[in-house]
Amino acid sequence: MATEFTPVLSTLGGLLIGASALLLMWSMGRIAGISGIVSGAAMEASSERNWRLVFLLGLMLGGGLAALLFGSLDGVQPVTSTGLLVVAGLVVGVGTAMGSGCTSGHGVCGISRFSPRSIVATLIFMSSGIVTVFVLRHLLGETL
Repeated sequence: MATEFTPVLSTLGGLLIGASALLLMWSMGRIAGISGIVSGAAMEASSERNWRLVFLLGLMLGGGLAALLFGSLDGVQPVTSTGLLVVAGLVVGVGTAMGSGCTSGHGVCGISRFSPRSIVATLIFMSSGIVTVFVLRHLLGETL
């Protein structure tokens, strides 16, 4: 499987992620940890739920709009079954609950605040991802 090297688009995407995290911190004093925002949107009182739902809607609409404008989803097809994708999503959800956060909360916001806990958490989930891909691709022969 070939991948494209897209330094300009990747840099722009990173800047947008950083800008949104900074804007949320400045405007509301909140960390842009997506797993926390999603769980809070499902369980919080209405005033807390509203900003979380707006943030999540903006993520989906922004990504969808960018895909439509730039045609970045042309020809994209899932490479595995829907069932496996659902199981993978549930495993990620359990992992974010166990780690008290996700890549956006720990990796983007926590590391930028020099949080030792976030640095350790990010090292652990990145290492877990590397090991998982190695096992799937090189030991089990799966193509992802």
